[in-house]
Amino acid sequence: MLNQSVALDFMFQALADPSRRVMVERLTRGPASVSELAKPLAMSLPAVVQHLQVLEASGLVRSEKVGRVRTCHLEPKALRTAEQWIAERRTIWERRLDRLGEILAAEQEETDKSSA
Repeated sequence: MLNQSVALDFMFQALADPSRRVMVERLTRGPASVSELAKPLAMSLPAVVQHLQVLEASGLVRSEKVGRVRTCHLEPKALRTAEQWIAERRTIWERRLDRLGEILAAEQEETDKSSA
């Protein structure tokens, strides 16, 4: 569980940066070269590479170099891990809210009975 927690920490830290989220968003449409990922961003190519290194370290992105072109790919398994973590928390809160709704409905019912 601790390893998963560390992996999630790196993933959410990587996604905390808006430029990296732009890169991830672009990669959802398919693989892209570093220069393609850099186009919409107002930063130097070395800065883009640094952001990609963070995304790779988090497990969200992998890249491969063929000749002079480095192509990046999104890692769906890493995204599924984050999605599963979020879904588990959503389920817990939905249960808590359902229970709160039941308690409030029961209290309202008691109030209505005592007022009648």
